[in-house]
Amino acid sequence: MLIHRKKIQIEWGDCDPGGIVYFPRYFEYCDICTNALFVHAGLPKPKMLKIYKIAGIPIVEARGNFMLPSEYPDVLVVASSISEWGRSSFTVRHRLYKGKNLAAEIIEKRVWVSRLPGHRSRFQSEPIPKEVKARFSGKSNIRHR
Repeated sequence: MLIHRKKIQIEWGDCDPGGIVYFPRYFEYCDICTNALFVHAGLPKPKMLKIYKIAGIPIVEARGNFMLPSEYPDVLVVASSISEWGRSSFTVRHRLYKGKNLAAEIIEKRVWVSRLPGHRSRFQSEPIPKEVKARFSGKSNIRHR
């Protein structure tokens, strides 16, 4: 399983009046980390859009568990991986560590989509190519394009 780790520096503006990270910011961090995970797998978004003719990989479900507060100027390490593959959807698991302690866990369910012909803002799910899934298994023999 491919795991990508990214450091996130907590900034003053990420915090609420109580001095801790305002919870929606965690979801923003994880969106950034999902993109970084795909780049790590050799699939930056512009390349995926071009090669696979998709519109994107939007979130259809997200949830979080928050165990420890984070504050400025903490540094979090986010470990991101694909925990489950479906036909056209996949689940991304983000574990956010503050030092050695798990501070939060965010789960995103995303869908591989294309635009409906003739519609700019309507989408349909598409099967995720096997070669894309293989890049995250740790067993891929596929070269990064």
